[in-house]
Amino acid sequence: MTPAPNSEYTVYRGVEGAVKKSAAQLPALGPKDILVKITHSGLCGTDLAFVPYGIALGHEGVGIVEAVGSEVTQFKVGERAGGGYHRNSCGHCSYCLTGQDIWCYERSVYGEKDYHNGTFGEYYIGVETYLHKIPEGLASEHAAPLQCAGATVYNAISSVVKPGERVGILGIGGLGHLAIQFARKLGTEVVVFSTSKNKEQEAKDFGATEFYLLDELEKLKAPVNTLVVAGNTYPDWKKFLVKDVLARAGNIIPLAAPNGDLSLPAFQMFFDGYNVRSSLVASRAKHDEMLEFAAVQGVKPWVEKFDLTEDGLLEAITKMKGNKMRYRGVLVAKDV
Repeated sequence: MTPAPNSEYTVYRGVEGAVKKSAAQLPALGPKDILVKITHSGLCGTDLAFVPYGIALGHEGVGIVEAVGSEVTQFKVGERAGGGYHRNSCGHCSYCLTGQDIWCYERSVYGEKDYHNGTFGEYYIGVETYLHKIPEGLASEHAAPLQCAGATVYNAISSVVKPGERVGILGIGGLGHLAIQFARKLGTEVVVFSTSKNKEQEAKDFGATEFYLLDELEKLKAPVNTLVVAGNTYPDWKKFLVKDVLARAGNIIPLAAPNGDLSLPAFQMFFDGYNVRSSLVASRAKHDEMLEFAAVQGVKPWVEKFDLTEDGLLEAITKMKGNKMRYRGVLVAKDV
């Protein structure tokens, strides 16, 4: 039964450093609003960063459409929908009109606005064109992490690489294991750099053609054209920004969440013509493209499932902080 406007529903917020069950009030749906009953929500490092601020947490949500506003035409009750990070934009600026709505100056994204609406909870209220239909071939538990991690990785890689190029992926974690899959399915040779020898087989199972430890870069058969930094920290740039590792005019894509200064060696940047490309999830069209690509090409996050409860969140967060998650945590509602 769809809850009435102004009724209370459960969300999870940061309270005194921990994630706790809380109550939120369901607003009346606007003409373009959609009420989604959450079934699955991915856990992302960004969620942990917002725990101290007390907002409704979660931004990788998938669920079932339970009610739609009076002007909604793209979704019907009972369909699956996903989203939670990019929530709105003005629709008329130069960014919005050229398909780059994620950069809109009036955007609404997780953590910047809309503080009482998250995907860790019973419901999420999304605007029609900022929610995404989940393709039939994609399970909800796999679709959830794609709403942020997948969109970020695919947007960055697909906008830069060309089939046949060599793409280096530094770090095999929540972002890296998706980057390997997307890069491979986009027709590139995937070269993985890691600190852990025991991840070599996993990297090759995901699609890597070559694997190197960080202290054996001299063994690299040929330089990569693009370097995707998907780990938790930035590397020793002076070791990677040499023409035998990253080819001249190559691309650097730092996907790791900002952690200190991004200090690049100016001499190598200038004389070898390197380019830095960042990515903050994806604009709407690219997000939809990513979901269809993942469904058709069989790109799936490796997930561990937890209950969408206080205890389940504590277990998942503890595992993530201990760097023991393989590779994305997904919270599952009790009634699924």
